[in-house]
Amino acid sequence: MTDAALTSNALEVRDLSRTFGARKALDGVDFDLPTGAFLSIFGPNGAGKSTLLKVLSTLTPPSKGSAKVLGLDVVEGAVELRERIGFISHNPLLYPDLSAEENLEFFAEIYCIDRPKERIRELLDAVELDHRRLDLVRTFSRGMLQRLSIARALLHDPALIYLDEPYSGLDPHAMDILDGLIERVREGRTFVMVSHDLSKGLELCSHALILSKGRIVLFQDKDLIDEDEFHQTYRSTVGLGVS
Repeated sequence: MTDAALTSNALEVRDLSRTFGARKALDGVDFDLPTGAFLSIFGPNGAGKSTLLKVLSTLTPPSKGSAKVLGLDVVEGAVELRERIGFISHNPLLYPDLSAEENLEFFAEIYCIDRPKERIRELLDAVELDHRRLDLVRTFSRGMLQRLSIARALLHDPALIYLDEPYSGLDPHAMDILDGLIERVREGRTFVMVSHDLSKGLELCSHALILSKGRIVLFQDKDLIDEDEFHQTYRSTVGLGVS
């Protein structure tokens, strides 16, 4: 792990806002997340969850405020930060006309992976795709695509992994594989997951955050959460609707 990955807080978010025209997708978001934590982010559609993930992963700059990830500012340290984070979403971010192995070779070259062939075979075996390593990605099922995208995200051994609805559309077997991989690589890493699945999100997390209309409604250590009150708070945010 890098020195930045060993800071006491993996995330330090201060008065973070992001606007799109007249609409505020994020409005004064402020929290810290300890290194090694697993944060699950919940909220109704349009609450700002994906926007927050995009800002924290350097894909979208903030309009106001600041965010540090692994000790690096998401704007000024964006290039260095991208080498230290992984991103898994419902979009696999793969090239359909390349094989599974060729996709991972492409990303291994970008990240300057040592002994890439060994690392690629290790990950393909972990996601149970070694037998399909030479097949074009466009022939893969939804579950297989997601499993390969997990291998892509883990290729460079990131200190922090973002997950944007990673279980969406997965069959039970693929969900079990994802659960197992998270468990295997969880120690020493920080995770931030956006999810509509309250049960799965609470099962995995060490911290929970609820957003509504771009603002934090709740941010709490899991050990302090009363699940009945948590579900009531979440239901109330859904009832508020979106702007």
